[in-house]
Amino acid sequence: MSNALSSRRPAGGRVRPTRFDTALGWSPSFGPALVLRILLCALAVFVFAAPFLVIISGAFSKTAQASHLSLFPTDSTLQNFQVAGDRGLWSYFGNSLVIAGGGLLLQITVSVLSAYALARRRFRGQAIVMGLFLLTMMLPEEIIAIPLSVVLGDLPVLHTSLKGSVLGVILPVGAWGFSVLVMTEFMREVPREIEESARLDGVGEFRMLWQIILPLCRPALGVIGIFGYLMIWDQYLLPIIAANSPDDYTLTVALSVLRADVQVGSGVVLAGALVALVPSLIVYFCLQGSLVRGITAGATKG
Repeated sequence: MSNALSSRRPAGGRVRPTRFDTALGWSPSFGPALVLRILLCALAVFVFAAPFLVIISGAFSKTAQASHLSLFPTDSTLQNFQVAGDRGLWSYFGNSLVIAGGGLLLQITVSVLSAYALARRRFRGQAIVMGLFLLTMMLPEEIIAIPLSVVLGDLPVLHTSLKGSVLGVILPVGAWGFSVLVMTEFMREVPREIEESARLDGVGEFRMLWQIILPLCRPALGVIGIFGYLMIWDQYLLPIIAANSPDDYTLTVALSVLRADVQVGSGVVLAGALVALVPSLIVYFCLQGSLVRGITAGATKG
């Protein structure tokens, strides 16, 4: 009997307890093995939680210094956030929210439509199209920086410049191979019988995607939502390429500028880092259920 303390009755009639089975192999009795596991778990929690505690402590500390950071704030104050706001932190934060929201919406839309065509339809050049999407994952940003800057400065056909606008950052992140690949693999697992039954009822393409295929791929939407948001939010080189002035920077770029400012201390930089961290935590906590289901479903298929 798994996950419980079961008993076995041998030939002699005596009841002998069996081994206690858990996911981590923990023993119900106190001993060196249990103590070691507890210490290792505490060490892992400390390693992962310490950076967050340092950021929070430094952001609210009046005398935070890069060489003397602590896990608990000293002389608590909100002055660091005020100084960061005077340096334009909230304006950069607004730019990041607009770009992350618009870019993620566009990326999910492109991923869903592309995956539906790649997974549920057959056409010539399908492998080539999938390969082009995967190329977006294989080429480093440094390689495409100069060509991308030229394209953003003079958009082909339209002959207009996207520099200095949020579209200059949103459009390049609209197609990401990872999101297309995840959605394509999930949509391929939807049984063909469901689609055939819907066809007999007169369901069209848009309704098929929106009401039948997409609800079955909700875990995949959570996966691409979290990873897509983090990819867009952490963009550093692209906002610099698309900017005409420092006012167009995102929060990620602004943090590096703030760090180079000799007139502000480490507490101000950590305050900005804390502001940049909060939206990522909110997105993760809201979508963590879908993320776990998506990863579990991907691991158990086949």
